[in-house]
Amino acid sequence: MNKTVKILAINPGSTSTKVAMFENDQKVFSFNIDHDAEVLKGYAELQDQLPYRKETILNELAKNNISLAGVDAFVGRGGGLVSLEGGVYPVNDILLHHAKIGFTVKHPAVFGAQLAHEFAQTYGGQAFVVNPPDVDEFEEVARVCGLAKICRESKIHALNQKEIGIRYAAAAGSRYEEMNLIICHIGGGISVTAHKKGRMVDSNDIAQGDGPMAPTRAGAVPAAPLIKLCFSGKYSQQDLLDLISKNGGLVDHLGTSDAREVVARIGRGDQYAKLIYDAMIYQIAKSVGACAAALLGKVDGIIFTGGISHDKYLVSQLSGMVDWIAPITVMPGEFEMEALAAGALRVLSGQEQPKTYTGQPVWSGFAR
Repeated sequence: MNKTVKILAINPGSTSTKVAMFENDQKVFSFNIDHDAEVLKGYAELQDQLPYRKETILNELAKNNISLAGVDAFVGRGGGLVSLEGGVYPVNDILLHHAKIGFTVKHPAVFGAQLAHEFAQTYGGQAFVVNPPDVDEFEEVARVCGLAKICRESKIHALNQKEIGIRYAAAAGSRYEEMNLIICHIGGGISVTAHKKGRMVDSNDIAQGDGPMAPTRAGAVPAAPLIKLCFSGKYSQQDLLDLISKNGGLVDHLGTSDAREVVARIGRGDQYAKLIYDAMIYQIAKSVGACAAALLGKVDGIIFTGGISHDKYLVSQLSGMVDWIAPITVMPGEFEMEALAAGALRVLSGQEQPKTYTGQPVWSGFAR
């Protein structure tokens, strides 16, 4: 681009808000605000946190003498929206309304669109969301499971998965829309996703119990024993939901979600820690194989990303199990802030057409 484009990226989480300023694709400033849990508990409703979150961002910017005047785009992580195709969405009235009410889920990610909109209204520039958690590009057959009243849902690390696919393709001298990829996001949650010509056509559900176990998540477990636990009288509904999504996996087996600690235990000769960590790796490999089948064996590359992809033991073991499918590339860490800014930049530079949020889900059930 001939001009320098300024972009502010905003990524609200449960107890923190990440903010970064970009000039074109270069990050020039960033910070992470940790919110006091007791302060957050003082708000009766999630939406009541919005002024507080906005104020903390403005205070941090002011402390560092950073002005929002002249910012070309404010881009937030979306959330609470209906299912939609991947892409970059300007914040319109219906998107803003759905974010405010948490139309599909109430999670602090809903503040991304709202903060981007409020800053754009005050300082000028455009407001966007990029590949929010609501992205759903599943093929119809991938949604079916063995119970008619339940379907498989697209709950993936969409923002990082898409950015990794775009970066990998560019480095290969191709386009994301021209490649078949299997991307493994390996962090606190693990998503293994089949990317078919620019669409995430199948993956495991990282939120509701599916796919490989992860540091904090149980993954797929046999249904009948789980049902017996449900009716054992020992657990409340919330206890079991937490066991699936927060306190399962490495936490339930080893009492920690820190993969570095687990690897250290293995180094000290802890055989049970090795068994559980190897089992997690084994389950990731099986998911990669499933994605290869979904792509009919035509796989251009397998990419490992996410925080745990820094671990050389995991990369070595996992590579040895799946490198016969396609070449392995390791892109460790997360690129969420970069992904937000890159999406806005692609639209502002004319490389990508923005999409319109209609409020109509891309999928609303099987035709019977």
